[in-house]
Amino acid sequence: MSLLSFRKTKDTVAPTVSPEMEAFLKDYSIEVMPRTAEKIDDFRDLLPEGTRVYIAHIEGTPIEDMVATAKRLATDGYNVMPHFPARIIKDEATLGDWIARYQGEANVDQALLLAGGVGEPHGCYHSSMQLLETGQFDKAGFTRLHVAGHPEGNRDIDKDGSDKNVMDALRWKQKFSETTDADMALATQFAFEADPIIAWADALRDAGITLPVHIGIAGPAKLQTLIKFAIACGVGPSLKVLQKRAMDVSKLLLPYEPTDVLSQLAAHKAAHPEFNITNVHFFPLGGIKTNANWAIANGGASAVPASQS
Repeated sequence: MSLLSFRKTKDTVAPTVSPEMEAFLKDYSIEVMPRTAEKIDDFRDLLPEGTRVYIAHIEGTPIEDMVATAKRLATDGYNVMPHFPARIIKDEATLGDWIARYQGEANVDQALLLAGGVGEPHGCYHSSMQLLETGQFDKAGFTRLHVAGHPEGNRDIDKDGSDKNVMDALRWKQKFSETTDADMALATQFAFEADPIIAWADALRDAGITLPVHIGIAGPAKLQTLIKFAIACGVGPSLKVLQKRAMDVSKLLLPYEPTDVLSQLAAHKAAHPEFNITNVHFFPLGGIKTNANWAIANGGASAVPASQS
């Protein structure tokens, strides 16, 4: 049963948000790209001040566009976390240039480090661990570094379907986190089913990996859009949740919303405060406005829109 109930007013039916859901969505983050950010007139109408906004760096995106987006968001009062995909960074000089630009023009001091989705590296890096080993982020005074997590495994890393290489990498990152002053966390790929997410997070803790988990969640979108992205991103077992929904004619044309999976995770967190999922990270696959408005309606924002302030 969803934690989201409803109360009827004179003119409308408004959602009543449970304390569990509101607490779970506190300090959520969201991901944008330069081209999607351009479609938003004013982020302050949609996101609470201080929201962490990741900027995805897709292959072929000029660094100038990335930095301009970072500057805009930082000026509006957001915590900006650009992606640093190892496989599209040519060399250590390029890495240093990117860091300097983000800091000098947008005052950025946090980053998501990941391998990146390209098959062949453009230069000398192929993993986030190599980026960490350069020491450039520590030298530049980055206070927060996030790395990738994969609740359903990663076939690019473990081609046999196991999680051996992924877990070895996470153990390395755990040890690295214990020797750096930067706050570190795992930002994960999106998934659609709560039970496997809970089992994966618990398995990490049992393996001694105590990095906080920021769980990736796909925002509201058309079912066909989600299935397309899920297949492209290698989402595995929980894809059956979408496939089952697609078989239901009554739901086929309705947009997907993440209410059920987040309700279950929020309930689990409330019952188990030590649960290592600490934050929600939204992938706005159906659009930034759609995702942000869903978050507002479900207790994830209390900011006064800029147009009303």
